[in-house]
Amino acid sequence: MQIQGQIVDIQNKRIFSGEITVENGKIKSIIEKEHDVHHYIMPGFIDAHIHIESSMLVPSEFAKLAVLHGTVGTISDPHEIANVLGKDGVYYMIENSKKVPLKFHFGAPSCVPATSFETAGAVIDSEGIKELLATPDIHYLAEMMNYPGVLFDDEEVMKKIAWAKHFNKPIDGHAPGLRGDAVKKYISAGITTDHECFTYEEAAEKLSLGMKVIIREGSAAKNFEALIDLLPEHFENMMFCSDDKHPDDLIISHINTLCARAVAKGMDVFKVLQAACINPVHHYNMNVGILHEGDFADFIIVEDLVDFKVQQTYINGELVAENGFSKVTQVDFETPNNFNTSFKNTEDFEVKSSASKIRVIEALEGQLITNEIHHTSLVQDGNLVSNTNDDILKMTVVNRYQEAQPAIAFIKNFGLKKGAIASSVAHDCHNIVAVGTSDEEICKAVNLLIENKGGVCAVNGAEQKVLPLPVAGIMSDKDGWTAGKLYQEIDEMAKELGSNLKAPFMTLSFMALLVIPDLKLSDKGLFSGNTFSFVDLEME
Repeated sequence: MQIQGQIVDIQNKRIFSGEITVENGKIKSIIEKEHDVHHYIMPGFIDAHIHIESSMLVPSEFAKLAVLHGTVGTISDPHEIANVLGKDGVYYMIENSKKVPLKFHFGAPSCVPATSFETAGAVIDSEGIKELLATPDIHYLAEMMNYPGVLFDDEEVMKKIAWAKHFNKPIDGHAPGLRGDAVKKYISAGITTDHECFTYEEAAEKLSLGMKVIIREGSAAKNFEALIDLLPEHFENMMFCSDDKHPDDLIISHINTLCARAVAKGMDVFKVLQAACINPVHHYNMNVGILHEGDFADFIIVEDLVDFKVQQTYINGELVAENGFSKVTQVDFETPNNFNTSFKNTEDFEVKSSASKIRVIEALEGQLITNEIHHTSLVQDGNLVSNTNDDILKMTVVNRYQEAQPAIAFIKNFGLKKGAIASSVAHDCHNIVAVGTSDEEICKAVNLLIENKGGVCAVNGAEQKVLPLPVAGIMSDKDGWTAGKLYQEIDEMAKELGSNLKAPFMTLSFMALLVIPDLKLSDKGLFSGNTFSFVDLEME
């Protein structure tokens, strides 16, 4: 097979008219040749850090959508399904991914559970990490979210890191806001990347200490604008990722959009593409070609180097996407799950109290971090209730692995004026999380998810919409377009109920993520990420 076009040689910073010959899935030759073909041939895009599960799609369905946007490989942390199903969940993702051409590179999830302050469906200890890292299908130690464990030399944490070093596999980081001596110690443990930088200054410090910084633009958490100006100077040590990408967003775009936005800012296209296509391949020793003779024939054809509209995607020389049509075929897959809780009653969500002031989680648009604020409570019949006038809404996390009393807190900035929304995609343990305007609506939303053994939903009186997620309670058994369309309808309903968040369900999914400060809610109670301890809801 011969393909002609304007060949983009990223590493030598040149574009030339040429022809590529592909034989047996690899690039046999690349030659300069005059012709009248004007489209561009370049290496495919890599998502340098993503949880496939957050697309609510199994890997084979994720692949169908990702190849449309020129993505040929991912660095995938399966800690979402691992927190539900343990090592079996990791192996499920690997086996499903092997049925399609896209090159998934899975890591060994380092924090299952993320902390001891919440209930997960499984535990992966250092011996489990050793087992995973020993397999050729595991390419790195996934994000070490337990940064206090690193800083205080926790024995299990350090054993996991030691096994990654033993197998000579990279160690991913997760250290939001960590600076100074603390980040120096974190990096000295052997941790090589971070995708959690809040500010330019934080990322610049980490880069100066030898860490690679990954620019993240997901469905909720975004740091592109904060960090992109570092790329011109540090392009050899930066990458792009989406981290968490919901299905409706994945239908529209992927890493290609980050490249277009960077180029629109006037940045050197070769530096941008170095971060998007080359750096992840080298850092993670990926089995992905980067348009050299002898490489796997993994490349894309784009209309131009401005918008990066993808015309064709090739993986191992196979045409997997063309002009908006995915050629990745449907495969059969099972739907393992772990859901062991019974229906709740409205009374389960009552908080008997006479406290005049309460701690409130302040959710922030486009951020995983939250603030702790203090607000006057609203008490009716001795029960703390949602205050829609001040946008202080009741929130719950319900243990889905065993019978337990729901944990209750209050949250600001969800904006609901009626009804409730709920999700069993709740990082990282994936219990049920819900926010609503009344105990009755919250109970209704929670029970809808229990009935479906997982999903996302919005309810308002007799009206309800639900996207069932029967695979571990976090992934759909449908194709990406079907799941994406239904998710979009539920997202729109949440906004009709009053939410002004751009991605209310994605934001909701992080409100139980204890390792991101400050105030969060686990199934065991209200938790401060700053002090790493439980705190009281009531101030008085």
